[in-house]
Amino acid sequence: MLAFAPLHGAVGAAGTALSWLTDLLEPLAGGMATAAAIVLFTIAVRLLISPLTVAQVRGERRRAALAPQVRDLQRRYADDPAKLQGEVFALYRSAGANPIAGCLPLLLQAPFLLVLYRLFSSTEGGTGLLEERLAGVPLGHHLGDGLAGAAGPLFAILLAVLLLLAWWSSRRARRASAAVGTVAGTPTEGPGAATLARLLPLLPFTTVLVALVLPLAAVIYLVTTTAWSALEQAVLRRPQAAPASVDIDRR
Repeated sequence: MLAFAPLHGAVGAAGTALSWLTDLLEPLAGGMATAAAIVLFTIAVRLLISPLTVAQVRGERRRAALAPQVRDLQRRYADDPAKLQGEVFALYRSAGANPIAGCLPLLLQAPFLLVLYRLFSSTEGGTGLLEERLAGVPLGHHLGDGLAGAAGPLFAILLAVLLLLAWWSSRRARRASAAVGTVAGTPTEGPGAATLARLLPLLPFTTVLVALVLPLAAVIYLVTTTAWSALEQAVLRRPQAAPASVDIDRR
């Protein structure tokens, strides 16, 4: 039980924060106040980890600037995949472009999603949020609880938005891999490279699968954070002018 004490405290703190936001928004949002509070909570989380996202984008740009050198290495070590992978990682390390760092923003969101899951799947936190609703559907409602009433259309809309965002992110991932010459920081040639190249663009669609087992409140979080990621991609990852590569090298 002691091992879960930090999570219990986090659930209580999140419940208190959401209850406060709900009371604050109720005069404006009415019955949608708790859902609006979840959206604001999600935005606060994303702003909190935004420095890591900016660092991730800078790393992607560094890797894109190194694409010609990566392609040269691929030609030079075409018959030695192990050597090729080592040389690519050494190149990234020398340029300060760590491909693993790109996973941090996603990993850091997992605890917040878990907290929302616990908050709207049990009475933990003691805030009474389980009684809150959106369009008449309890925020603790799961797809497995049925699709009667407004639950069916509401989940259908949220899942459709997630599916559209996943398609957009998958398309962008394919283009980014083609531009950089690597897949998730690894060479596009060698054992397992083809399989990895096929699987990675499918990863955004896992959000849709995860949403199938989450309560409505957590699905709202998932839709909001995925939409935020898409907005970040459109703004922070827009095509750069040629002089940007010089600026990258200076850093």
